Amino acid sequence: MSILGSNIPSEVGLRLLLCPLGSNIVLKTACCSVGVILPVYSTFKAIETNNRTEQQKLLLYWAAYGTFSIAEIFADKIISWFPLYHHMKFAFLVWLQLPNTNGAKQLYMNHLRPFLLKHQANLDQIVALLHNETGKFISAHQGEFRFVKAIVLKILISAKHLVNDSSQPNPPVPPPEGRATTVQSTASNDNDHEYDISDDEDDDDDGFVTVPAS
Repeated sequence: MSILGSNIPSEVGLRLLLCPLGSNIVLKTACCSVGVILPVYSTFKAIETNNRTEQQKLLLYWAAYGTFSIAEIFADKIISWFPLYHHMKFAFLVWLQLPNTNGAKQLYMNHLRPFLLKHQANLDQIVALLHNETGKFISAHQGEFRFVKAIVLKILISAKHLVNDSSQPNPPVPPPEGRATTVQSTASNDNDHEYDISDDEDDDDDGFVTVPAS
């Protein structure tokens, strides 16, 4: 088992090194970066700079990307087994964003917009029905939502207190009071004993012997 466990990481690393484009891990990471991370940051920049042109461009992209994501949910289990599927997906996401091709606008104007305009009335009814049902569900289960919210808040507060307590240093522990009293009493007894010895020595130095009466 140890030999097998030591060979697996080396084989995976060798595969990524010699053929990185053939690895699904690298391709999925590239698709996520190009398809989601970069457009999210571009959307942030367009909103902050109030660039209407970029905002409209990104709206078209998100409409096309959302449609592609919905189709991928149902078709991913089937088409993901085809060779070079992730390569084609990566190329499609790049095609959607390239300024030269302007693929998101083409996909929206040629396919998505005509379909939505054709079924706009039915889609409006479906959206209104979903909004009404969602509102009814939330209003009917407000108690459960408050209960879950309270539990989550308690967990967060407990975790915060635990982190704060662990970060603070422990205070020094004072010695027990009984131990200190015992030491003091022992010291006082020793002092009394010393005083008694000194008194005996003073009595011996007087030169008188006390004879008990017969």
